[in-house]
Amino acid sequence: QVQLVESGGGLVQAGGSLRLSCVASGRTLSNYAMGWFRQAPGKEREFVGGINWRAGNTYYADSVKGRFTISRDNAWNTVDLQMSSLKTEDTAVYYCAARPLYNSGSYDVSSYSYWGQGTQVTVSS
Repeated sequence: QVQLVESGGGLVQAGGSLRLSCVASGRTLSNYAMGWFRQAPGKEREFVGGINWRAGNTYYADSVKGRFTISRDNAWNTVDLQMSSLKTEDTAVYYCAARPLYNSGSYDVSSYSYWGQGTQVTVSS
C-alpha cells in the first residue's frame, strides 16, 4: 500500500502561482512513478505531469508545459507541483497518484494504483 496526502490547494487569481504538495508513505517509493492529475466539473480526469522517484525525470501534458514544474524530495517523500501563470481553465480538483514502474502508460489514469484524496484549485479571472 502507498498512502498519498495532498495539500496546498486554494483560490488564486489568473496569472498567479500556487504550490501543491503530496506526501507519500508506505511501500518502497523508488519502485513507483508519481503523477499529478486534475479533474474539472463535468470532465474526465486528465494527466498533468509526472516524475520517477529513482531517476527524477519529469514529463508534462502539453497544456501545462512551461508553466508547471514537478519536483521531489526523497528525504521527506514529497512530490510538489509548482503552478505558475495560472489560467481559469486550470481550475479543478488536483490529485496525486502513484504508478508501479512495471505499468506503462505514464499518462493513463488506469496505470496508477494509488490516489490521494484531491485538493481543490480555483483560478479566478
